[in-house]
Amino acid sequence: MLDVVAVGNALVDVLASSTDDQVEALGLIKGTMALVDRDRAAAVYEVMGDTMEASGGSAANTVAGVAALGGRCAYIGRVADDLLGQSFLHDIRALGVAFDPPVVAEGEDAVTGHCLVLVTEDAQRTMVTHLGVAAELGPADLNDDHLIAAQVLYLEGYLWEQPPAKAAMRAAIDRAHETDGSVALSLSDPFCVQHHREEFLELLDGHVDLLFANEEEIVALVGARDFDAAAEAVADTGVLAALTRGSQGCLVVAPGGLVTVPAAPVGRVVDTTGAGDLFAAGFLYGITHGHGPELSGRLGALCAAEVISHVGARPLADLRKLAVAAGLLEA
Repeated sequence: MLDVVAVGNALVDVLASSTDDQVEALGLIKGTMALVDRDRAAAVYEVMGDTMEASGGSAANTVAGVAALGGRCAYIGRVADDLLGQSFLHDIRALGVAFDPPVVAEGEDAVTGHCLVLVTEDAQRTMVTHLGVAAELGPADLNDDHLIAAQVLYLEGYLWEQPPAKAAMRAAIDRAHETDGSVALSLSDPFCVQHHREEFLELLDGHVDLLFANEEEIVALVGARDFDAAAEAVADTGVLAALTRGSQGCLVVAPGGLVTVPAAPVGRVVDTTGAGDLFAAGFLYGITHGHGPELSGRLGALCAAEVISHVGARPLADLRKLAVAAGLLEA
């Protein structure tokens, strides 16, 4: 059995420090993600300062975190046979995550997806993403052996922007439920909610069992006047939901009621890239290992605190040791 199988855009993050003025000059909306073509990505890259590369992608970051806690995971995505693709394959497999994609031959139009991340002094990240071959993810890329073995199928909302990927997600949802697996969905970004609100609401009616969203996303999804009203609306759906609120922690909407989980302490917030992804990692590990909503939320908060304490969307510290030291897991 696998704890979590994630379907997502396989991306390599290219990170650089930036300023509010630079973000504005590039015509970007601070704190959001924009999908762009290859030429636009190249133009943004040209004005970035010193960069560092790290394997990323929202769902991939999440299974990397689950694996770091000791979970059994697999990943479904697409990479090209180029340097970025080889780096992505190496990094995720080195963490113990099963990933066996059909590697697309390198060519003029076959490049591994990459995300240019502009990190401002307030630790906010503004992302410019060129999907490359990840944009071609479709039902044929699904790994049935992984899907039928998973306790939880985890899907990133970003995929809903791509029609072939949307078809793959619907097929994966059906397969997971056929084998009594649960389905988790991350709303990913406010723009995803704006583009696909009605479809996401439809997914909450019997297709999704666990929802991850931040405060802005969930208010937009249910059309509520404020966060408290949004939480009440989510409770009415019967879906287990983990609603993050940054430094205010998280509210878990569970069948037994609402559970408030404080944010874990962090010395200094350096880069918020991956905070939601790693929160989902901790929460998913907890749920798939028999823990309740509160402890799962605390695991999520701990993982999020680790990743925002440094640049990059993957954990640098040993998450398992941190969780044991915090009394959340046994050695």
